[in-house]
Amino acid sequence: MNNNYDVVIIGAGPAGLAASIEAAKAGARVLLIDENNKPGGQLFKQIHKFFGSREHKAGTRGINIGTELLNDTENLNIEVMLNTEVCGLTPDKKIWIIENKEISREITADKIIVATGAYENSVQFDGWELPGVMGAGAAQTMINLNRVLPGHKVLMLGSGNVGVIVSYQLMQAGAEVVAIVEAAPALGGYGVHTAKVARAGVPFYTSHTIKKAYGADRVEHVEIVQLDSNWKEVEGTEKIFDVDTICLAVGLTPMVELIWLAGCEFAYIGSMGGYVPVHDRYMRTTVDGIYVAGDISGIEEASTAMEEGRLAGVSVAYALGYLDGIMAEQRIKEIWNKLDSLRCGQFGEKRRLAKDMILEKGKELVK
Repeated sequence: MNNNYDVVIIGAGPAGLAASIEAAKAGARVLLIDENNKPGGQLFKQIHKFFGSREHKAGTRGINIGTELLNDTENLNIEVMLNTEVCGLTPDKKIWIIENKEISREITADKIIVATGAYENSVQFDGWELPGVMGAGAAQTMINLNRVLPGHKVLMLGSGNVGVIVSYQLMQAGAEVVAIVEAAPALGGYGVHTAKVARAGVPFYTSHTIKKAYGADRVEHVEIVQLDSNWKEVEGTEKIFDVDTICLAVGLTPMVELIWLAGCEFAYIGSMGGYVPVHDRYMRTTVDGIYVAGDISGIEEASTAMEEGRLAGVSVAYALGYLDGIMAEQRIKEIWNKLDSLRCGQFGEKRRLAKDMILEKGKELVK
């Protein structure tokens, strides 16, 4: 097997797949690496339809978008390594991998795109370590990929898009969602997702949080409590629900460990998930030849991740000489127009402002 490539892409989720397709279409020799046994990442858990514009796959389910991307990678003969963990990345673009948990070796690339995504946040409360307490994404994996119901009576903490979407999918799978609890005074998800859950009769408790989970060998009850304007518990407002599962949809954190190892500069942007690698409009980091795309560059959505992946793929193809400047800049402009349209409206504007902060730092630091 070849140990040197034009482009190595770490992470075969929405961003990584899109990046590999753009680079390979331009003629680059691409290797796509993922630690899972199947590429596609979050897309194959997303059985709901995307919405927005036609160019952003409105009306198409995430699983079908994932299938389209996989078909494109196969048609382009992109080399894919699955069950492969990347455990090291150096500033001189050496990549240390372990295949199938037993074979370790080094590979190199002229350009590297890191699209490792994000991991779920957690919160601690009395009883949080009991079996039955899990991330909402874990529950979604169980029902949509493994066809296993995590529990029969579920309480969801967090009313953002993940919380309400997974709540609805849990009900579709046969579970009862007894309540959705939100610490903030207002609900956090898109109205189209929230409305479906509300119409199904699920109660929402804003300005509430979990106080304690009870159970012997697993969760049996959960106690919630109201919060005042200072986020302090209001004594006497406790409510107890009989549940066997508590799902936590309390945000994501970019999975940046490899980027730290490579020596890239970071900026802390709370609204984008915490520390994110500084990058420019071409998705270049402060380390020459290393690019980022998707949630690792700031938490957004699958549609945005795919566009950032395309942006990184076009950028590396241009840097390697597979695209001329005029063609590359035209394609990059098209992708940025799509990104700008995704970053508008009530939720998108906040993300656009946060991304602008990162890009401003990128102008200063990326050479």
